[in-house]
Amino acid sequence: MRFVMLGAMTAPMLALAACGSDPTPAPQAEEPPIVMQAGQWELTRKTTGYNTPTVTPAQYQEALKQIGEEKLCIAFDADNAPDADALAGPEGQDCVYKDKLVRKGRLIATLSCKAGAGVSELVVEGNYTNDSMTLGTTMTKTEGGKPVLRTTHDLTARRVGDCPKAG
Repeated sequence: MRFVMLGAMTAPMLALAACGSDPTPAPQAEEPPIVMQAGQWELTRKTTGYNTPTVTPAQYQEALKQIGEEKLCIAFDADNAPDADALAGPEGQDCVYKDKLVRKGRLIATLSCKAGAGVSELVVEGNYTNDSMTLGTTMTKTEGGKPVLRTTHDLTARRVGDCPKAG
C-alpha cells in the first residue's frame, strides 16, 4: 500500500517539474577576439594627478597642465598586449609586464620599469578596439624602497597607419 501511495504522490510532482523546465539553450557563437593592430600610433598622455613628498600646490597645478603627445611604432605580443615601454612613456624604460589581462576590449596590467635611480610600477586599466585605446595609468616611483613620486594619467591612443620603412 505504501508503494502505491508513494507512486501516486511522486507522479504529479514529476509532471509539474517537467512542465516548468526550459529547453536546453542552444550554444552561443563566441565573439571574435578584438585584435589590436601593430603600426604607427598617436598617443596623448594627460596628467590627472601628481604627488611627491614635497609637492607644493603651485607645482601640483602646473603638473596638471601637462599633456604629452607622441607618435610611436607599437608592436603587440602574442597575448595582444602593447609594447610595455610604449604604455609607460616617459615614466619608465626597459619595462616588463608583471601581470596582464587582455580580453574582449579590456586591458588590465601592471608594469615594472627602470626609472632613473629607482624603479616605477605602473597600473594600467582601460578599453581598446583594433585601432584605439583609452586607458588610465597610475605610476609609483620608488628610490631605495621609498616612494618619491606618484602620478596618474589619462592615456588615449589611435592607430594612424603603418610604421615608416627604415632606411
